[in-house]
Amino acid sequence: MNTEVFAARHIGITERDLPHMLETIGVESVEQLINETIPDDIKLKKPLDLPQGISEHEFLNHLHALAKKNKVFKSYIGLGYHESLTPSVIKRNILENPGWYTAYTPYQAEIAQGRLEALLNFQTMIADLTGMEITNASLLDESTAAAEAMTMLFELRSRQQKKDGAVKFFVSDEILPQTLSLLQTRAIPLGIELVIGDHETFGFSTDFYGALLQYPGKHGQVNDYESFVANANANDIKVAVAADILSLVMLTPPGEWGVDAVVGTTQRFGIPLGYGGPHAAFFATKDAYKRNIPGRIIGITKDTDGNPALRMALQTREQHIKRDKATSNICTAQVLLAVMAGMYAVYHGPEGLKYIANKVHRQACNIATAVEKLGLKQLNTSFFDTLKIEVGDASKIKEMAESSSINFNYVDDKTISISLNEATSDEDVIKLTKLFAHFTGNKEDFFVEKNSEVKIPSTLQRQAPFMQHEVFNSYHSETELMRYIKKLERKDLALNHSMISLGSCTMKLNAASEMLPLSWPQWGNIHPFAPVDQAQGYQEVLQSLEEQLNVITGFTATSLQPNSGAQGEYAGLMVIRAYHESRGEGHRNICLIPASAHGTNPASAVMAGMQVVVTKTDEKGNIDIADLEEKVEKYADNLAALMVTYPSTHGVFESSIRQITKLIHDNGGQVYMDGANMNAQVGLTNPATIGADVCHLNLHKTFAIPHGGGGPGVGPICVAEQLKPFLPSNPVIETGGEKAITAISAAPWGSSLVCLISYGYIKMLGSEGLTKATEAAILNANYIKDRLKGKFDVLYTGERGRAAHEMIIDCRPFKANGIEVTDIAKRLIDYGFHAPTVSFPVAGTMMIEPTESESLAELNRFCEAMLSIRAEIEEAASDETDNVLKNAPHTLAMLTSDSWSHPYSREKAAFPLPYVAENKFWPSIRRTDEAFGDRNLMCTCAPIEDYVEA
Repeated sequence: MNTEVFAARHIGITERDLPHMLETIGVESVEQLINETIPDDIKLKKPLDLPQGISEHEFLNHLHALAKKNKVFKSYIGLGYHESLTPSVIKRNILENPGWYTAYTPYQAEIAQGRLEALLNFQTMIADLTGMEITNASLLDESTAAAEAMTMLFELRSRQQKKDGAVKFFVSDEILPQTLSLLQTRAIPLGIELVIGDHETFGFSTDFYGALLQYPGKHGQVNDYESFVANANANDIKVAVAADILSLVMLTPPGEWGVDAVVGTTQRFGIPLGYGGPHAAFFATKDAYKRNIPGRIIGITKDTDGNPALRMALQTREQHIKRDKATSNICTAQVLLAVMAGMYAVYHGPEGLKYIANKVHRQACNIATAVEKLGLKQLNTSFFDTLKIEVGDASKIKEMAESSSINFNYVDDKTISISLNEATSDEDVIKLTKLFAHFTGNKEDFFVEKNSEVKIPSTLQRQAPFMQHEVFNSYHSETELMRYIKKLERKDLALNHSMISLGSCTMKLNAASEMLPLSWPQWGNIHPFAPVDQAQGYQEVLQSLEEQLNVITGFTATSLQPNSGAQGEYAGLMVIRAYHESRGEGHRNICLIPASAHGTNPASAVMAGMQVVVTKTDEKGNIDIADLEEKVEKYADNLAALMVTYPSTHGVFESSIRQITKLIHDNGGQVYMDGANMNAQVGLTNPATIGADVCHLNLHKTFAIPHGGGGPGVGPICVAEQLKPFLPSNPVIETGGEKAITAISAAPWGSSLVCLISYGYIKMLGSEGLTKATEAAILNANYIKDRLKGKFDVLYTGERGRAAHEMIIDCRPFKANGIEVTDIAKRLIDYGFHAPTVSFPVAGTMMIEPTESESLAELNRFCEAMLSIRAEIEEAASDETDNVLKNAPHTLAMLTSDSWSHPYSREKAAFPLPYVAENKFWPSIRRTDEAFGDRNLMCTCAPIEDYVEA
């Protein structure tokens, strides 16, 4: 074995496994299997034009060399991003721990109680600091969250406002520039009219339905918005506030003014800058709006035994239920980052946060006093951490600052702003004041005076207590926090325990060598708005990654800005929209979407201002060509796009795909390919070859960024030549095409830090390894399909009976035995496995995707578990509910109870197969009561007795 070949470490199947697997499938070779799976007319004719893979050691040395090209300045730029200190106990035990970063979204609550508790802590922290009643479990970034607030308030307009056409949304000129750009992107397709201005002169006319304020303002001014909000409320204008999370430790929370939503980012709660992300945003609102809040909410319910249990409440997957009627296309969160931010609050507690906030404010006050003594004018009358200073010649101080490895924010040619942060030391304050002294020509030593005055009016100083719950006041030593984190980790089943065979979600290995650089300061401490020449290491990685993805997709250009798959969908459609408008065909607004498509597809299309027309699928799960032709003919004059997932959501390579894409092109439309199933394409076919014009790629699926318990995600778009000019821009750092649309996410290159992972994945696998990985994914799926043959029916296959990288098994016939697909999902927990995707895209089914990373031994364990469950189904009777499936999962408390009245043994319940005893996973709760949790929605850490019945 060549120990330097990364593919041998990433791909679980070995050469000695192949004869048995091929015999089971009924083919002579992997090549034969691929030929029977992928239509010949779309197969690539030559290998990917990428270098051969390098070893893990070579990759880490390579990345170290690139890291040295990044200049880590002290950045006081602010604008929503601040250097922070990640406590080592959190870095080691969460960020660097596969027990946390390889977990999946907590749809199966019984094996996710640890993550859910950590997210409940996050929600409680946000509710307390904002003064709002309900919060979600995070969003993608502050700007995205602000845009979601704008659209939520738009949906909440009164009947009279809708009748009167109230479509204006006031945006304070204090708003962050990247937020304004994203608001512009989102507003246009929905017919929202943005009005940017001074909140002090706003007229509160009936044309307006909502307003957005920044607190503190983009350059640091802390405004008193209480009267503004009162006037807005009196005029039925709903108000959202974008707030700095650390400032809320000292400032009056916006919830006390009666606002409708508070949004922001928790990046400065221990999350690295990472050149823009990933960071966990927050979204807090009123309880009355709980059915409208975007994203996920963690709520409290009870399990079968009446014990407290946590689960995702309400909009667990809104888009897949409401589809084009969904109020948001958000399908993910930033769970890993939210967990870290929540743990930061747990570790420091309210008193620790007060110390940090007060330290930052005092340092700002000290510098303000110093610059005024030096004859400079500090323009903010009230501030928390940011000073706006009139310097006369900004270019001169810029040159001096950068020669001292310091970055300021340059407001204009005469004015700068500087934002202090948790990482600012007293030595840094001295260095800053000496810089200003030198700038003003003061040749003598200049000493910083300690200033005890608070530069926040008493009316704006926080009085309300926060984070009083025990969890925020118990774990302030490293020993205690380490044990608390471990206690939660033990409640969760992640990829470090067993295979997670989720169809459509590609839970593959997240290699340690790909993850290690995320902790290196040369990558973590770069501000996204730092001058590009300070981030040459990042620029090389990001440009190389774009080129790699261009080769893999067959397209011309890539934008890494979208920071989730749903954002990628939206970005792709907005680029198509801009393309049509540039050709004088802005009337094209019909988006054709197959009935089997991901639910985010229609939601994204509506957000992009398109009208969704659903096309049928035939009995084999393929696009119904006759129906598609009929729809295309009917809407030809207004056809904008077709959204297609390939291979299909049913796990099939449709042989008519080129006929389909040609039909769309012949009628003036563009083809958007959803890249969710790219794991079956890389190196064998590509979006350009099938005839697509744009695709998004889930880097958190195919390209090895970990799911992190439900985020981070990265969803870049790759486009054909004609769409390249429209790739998204950023208002601070130049990005995008020559006719660029406005921003899709806050940072220029989205979640840059985790792009290091995908860069490494491609770099180490190389051309040959990437292709072998795809072949292994298809091989593993077909092996499972044929091992389960005769016991589980596969709903859809290709024309030659093959699956792609995933398959759908039909569990509906088991209803005759009283068994539902959910029972199978919960019983798999007893066997030590996370369930495959349940009831998507077909109700009553399971979608299985093993990925290329799993070994033959693990595939066999999974198959044995499924076959054993199949035998248990046979034993079940429709009129008998006391059986091993209906009672699953079985907890340790249940198995060790003095009483056991069930008709099956404890051994069968807990150890149904011999391998289970070697690596037993014990769920911490029994099956959750979903309906009770929705009827009694509680989303913060109140005392348990307040909301769980005895």
